[in-house]
Amino acid sequence: MLSDTHPDAQRVQIELIRQFTFAQRWAKMASLTAYAVNLSRRAIAEANPGLSPRELDLKFIELSYGRELAERVRACVEGR
Repeated sequence: MLSDTHPDAQRVQIELIRQFTFAQRWAKMASLTAYAVNLSRRAIAEANPGLSPRELDLKFIELSYGRELAERVRACVEGR
């Protein structure tokens, strides 16, 4: 695995993760997921400064889950 983390530090990290409870692992996963989503949304907003909040949401859905789902969500939001 390619990493900029020193192998000794990585071993310690892995050991600490192994000691997590299920709830701690779940919380860490949720936190990392939220962080990734926020970074993605920020990048989309910076690349498309004119988008409204709704358009930003739809663009995120399109890029993350595909155009078809984004169009279905758009139709629901617009009441079609």
